[in-house]
Amino acid sequence: MTTMTFEYWQDEAWSVGRLREVPGCFSQGATVEELESNIREVYELLRSDEDLPIPPNTMTKSLLIAA
Repeated sequence: MTTMTFEYWQDEAWSVGRLREVPGCFSQGATVEELESNIREVYELLRSDEDLPIPPNTMTKSLLIAA
């Protein structure tokens, strides 16, 4: 089991949050409890993403982002 930083905030009627240590791990929920459950689900999906097939028409390119 790993402990991560769960950041969350209110956006109108939604609780929105992310796991700071996992890029792309964002979700929302009607309550903080629902958000926590959704974040866990997103984390598990991201962890298993390596096993998903990549469609043959997938393209990649480098993208420069100014900081």
